[in-house]
Amino acid sequence: MGYEMTPFEKEMEQKLLEMQAAIKNKINKTDNDFRDVVGAMGIKDSIDLATDDMATKKMEAVSQIDANRLKAVDQALSRVRNGKYGYCAQCGKKIPEERLRAVPYALLCLNCKNEDERKKRRF
Repeated sequence: MGYEMTPFEKEMEQKLLEMQAAIKNKINKTDNDFRDVVGAMGIKDSIDLATDDMATKKMEAVSQIDANRLKAVDQALSRVRNGKYGYCAQCGKKIPEERLRAVPYALLCLNCKNEDERKKRRF
């Protein structure tokens, strides 16, 4: 028999599923917008091409951010379903429910997250 989720984990699973659907919809819309931009490219002057290039790069950046967020959500769903949700990947301590409600795909507790960001700023 599988892992029996707590009511909080069930709530977070539902929230993560909603986030997953929203991100997938956004990625699909961005992909469609990207196709529209590419399809609209015809004979243009250099200013139009530069503007189109900037729009394309912006869509690619947004898509990458969304792809990373989707991956984090998918991993959190996996942790919920296997009983490992809510524990810091660095120190192993329980992540407070308030943090998980704010960032359901959080991998680190606030102390470890802050320490991680401090280390990144040094380099």
